[in-house]
Amino acid sequence: MEKDKSILIVEGLKKYFPVRKGVFSRISGYLRAVDGIDFRIERGETFALVGESGSGKTTTGRLVLRLMEPSEGKIFFDGIDVLALNQRELRRLRKRMQIIFQDPYSSLNPRMSVGSTIGEPLVIHKLAAKHERHDRIVQLLEMVGLDAGCLNKYPHEFSGGQRQRIGIARALAVEPELIVADEPVSSLDVSVQAQVVNLLMDLQERLGLTYLLIAHDLRLVEKISDTVAVMYLGKIMEYASKEKIYSTPKHPYTIALLAAVPIPDPELRRAGGIIEGDAPTPIDPPSGCRFRTRCPIAIALCEEKEPPLRDLGDGHLCACHLAQK
Repeated sequence: MEKDKSILIVEGLKKYFPVRKGVFSRISGYLRAVDGIDFRIERGETFALVGESGSGKTTTGRLVLRLMEPSEGKIFFDGIDVLALNQRELRRLRKRMQIIFQDPYSSLNPRMSVGSTIGEPLVIHKLAAKHERHDRIVQLLEMVGLDAGCLNKYPHEFSGGQRQRIGIARALAVEPELIVADEPVSSLDVSVQAQVVNLLMDLQERLGLTYLLIAHDLRLVEKISDTVAVMYLGKIMEYASKEKIYSTPKHPYTIALLAAVPIPDPELRRAGGIIEGDAPTPIDPPSGCRFRTRCPIAIALCEEKEPPLRDLGDGHLCACHLAQK
């Protein structure tokens, strides 16, 4: 992939959280939430990070936006070294990168009206004069399927789906280029999930947005993504186009995740086995391949040597010693 086509480049990204014990809270180890990952996102695409809870997906999204500082690694947004920016420069860049949070209720201030919530980014970044602000807020509400009657209402007066639309409108207020969508529909009723997904897809087409989608729902990922990276215990296990991941998955973990996706027809079953046991702790991950303790095809080599993320052909990357082209 050429650099000029990539809006986001992540190299060797790590985030270790210190684990403290004892009366004096001495550091006894580190929780390796993200442990050396690389990926690129093309301008205008939807790049999905998928995996079980605790795989490091959400931490990665927050690191990309510098909502938390990485332990190691590099992050480039449109050629800009994000980690080299001071607070003033980072604040200017934040107009171009926004986030949609998982829980639309806790991410909204219950004491602020919808108008104030959406208008706040416009004030902070000085994007609209006072006399223009009202019209801009109404325009944003209409863009996400709401109307001017919502302006003076408060978050508790809306349904979960409506609150998520308000959160999307707030993210769009600064006209971003990249949006990190952190489990954007997981807390919503099934009946409204499709509406929000369709809204995100429509906004992407209309505004030319790029999404970093964080999700565990593989049905959502199949519908909306272009490229998929599968994470497990802070590492990327497989990385390819959506078509390759869903048609010819190579890593046993990816195969098991896809096998767990429900099929509407009770007579049909997906190929692949169920993942046995719980994921190991990221404080003390297994030696070699991190998935080996739950892998149905693990061999001695998997314990001795960590498999590199290698190209199996045509950009299909997989971190498995036994994966074939």
